Amino acid sequence: MIARFKAVVRRHWPRLRLRTILLLTFVFVAALPGFGALFLRVYENSLLRQTEAALIAQSAALAAAGAAEWPGVHGMPASMGTMPSASTLDLRLTSVLPERPAPIAGRGAADPETRAWAMRLAPVIRATANTTLASIQLLDPQGRILAGGEVRLAYAAMPELHAALAGRAVTTLRRNSAYRPHYVLEWLSRASDLRLHHARPIVVDGRVVGVLLLARSPRALFVGIYEDRGKILLGIVVIFATLVVLSGLLSRGIVRPVEALGEATRAVAKGGGAVPEAPTTAAIEIQALYRDFGSMAEAIERRSRYLRDFAHAVSHEFKTPLAGIRGAVELLQDHSDMAVADRERFLANIADDAARLNLLVSRLLDLARADMATAEEGARTDVLHVMRCIADAYGHEGAGLAVHVSESPVPLVAMPSNVLEAVLVGLIENSKEAGATQVTLAARSELAGVTVIVTDDGPGVPLGDRHRIFEPFFTTRRSDGGAGLGLPILRSLLDTNRGEIDLYSSSAEGASFMISLPVGL
Repeated sequence: MIARFKAVVRRHWPRLRLRTILLLTFVFVAALPGFGALFLRVYENSLLRQTEAALIAQSAALAAAGAAEWPGVHGMPASMGTMPSASTLDLRLTSVLPERPAPIAGRGAADPETRAWAMRLAPVIRATANTTLASIQLLDPQGRILAGGEVRLAYAAMPELHAALAGRAVTTLRRNSAYRPHYVLEWLSRASDLRLHHARPIVVDGRVVGVLLLARSPRALFVGIYEDRGKILLGIVVIFATLVVLSGLLSRGIVRPVEALGEATRAVAKGGGAVPEAPTTAAIEIQALYRDFGSMAEAIERRSRYLRDFAHAVSHEFKTPLAGIRGAVELLQDHSDMAVADRERFLANIADDAARLNLLVSRLLDLARADMATAEEGARTDVLHVMRCIADAYGHEGAGLAVHVSESPVPLVAMPSNVLEAVLVGLIENSKEAGATQVTLAARSELAGVTVIVTDDGPGVPLGDRHRIFEPFFTTRRSDGGAGLGLPILRSLLDTNRGEIDLYSSSAEGASFMISLPVGL
């Protein structure tokens, strides 16, 4: 199911520019607070609590006035009680009650003093209701209406009335059946068809002498938005202006440099051009990407040149023995009556050329394996131990070569022992084939790592050949069967393990090669 859904999404996913993705992301993030205010009732809750706070303030003032007007009280009563005035409503959590039941005919009547007290408060209640547009009624402790409605009627038991008679001010939410929608999108507002009902007791000397019952519809969401339209529009303009600025900064820091890098990469792929310098306005990561692409382009160019030169050299090296084999075969085919000695000579030439081809193929495979080798993580090798083992191996009679070790303390190197041994043995064998009788291995510690010097007493490297000895197929012993791949193979092995090799010195008394090895941490 999930796989099919992903397949459909991938098939219909639009191709978008990075600028478009960034702009859409910014717009979405900027719009989240607005959606949260609308759908999570944040703004609507604020409007609801504003209405509740207004009702609480009105009821508190009217209750104080009613307590002061109570018969027998001169000025403010000694005790009016304390009641919380903080908002308690939340559209997500507060239960919504049915519409308030209509009052019914009351039983009995209030005493004359209470009626007179209510008549004195009635003008204050009417003036307050006309100003605040709230429905305000004054009830006696039996629920009979004293002011603000039909005085012969009374309310039956209601939760807010019970709470007020118990001495607590309370606000409830009730449905408003008289509500009719006025706006197209008013269904988005949950509070549109609600009405707040607030009940507050009038307490004199610890006794509830009356109840103020206030009701009002909350401030409508869309009316609130309309009244605050200036602030909202200003906020939207500021947000979108900020988005445009941020999009421009990101475009200069990311999008434009990436597009320029893409164009340069395509030019490099076609064989021309180079990766330009990263723009100064580009992000640090993009500048690093430019440097990495530049390094990669240079490495590809070097590798391409190497492959072209290598292919040319391979073609040349293979062409000579193949031409000899073809010529000998043609002579043998054309002269079937050839003397036995001549036939044997041509067959020997074919065998020699085939052996050279076999050697070339074998050494090419060794070079390919060296180029494709990977560094061994965590390898640690004792250089002195490897040099002693090699010296011991060449120390027996008949080796034809003496290997000496010049010892000095050096740290372990980050290279497998078999790789180091292969490099040193390869150099020693080269010295032996060049005619050397003695080789000295010396190691010393440097700031950048460990340096090993391999010195022989051979004839040295001719001056004109010193810059070519690491080129594939270059050899001064071609007549002796040399393939010219020994030193390139050693250099590839060292490159793989972050090592280096170079000709240190050369004279008629011998040659020295310097090997730089990384220290194992």
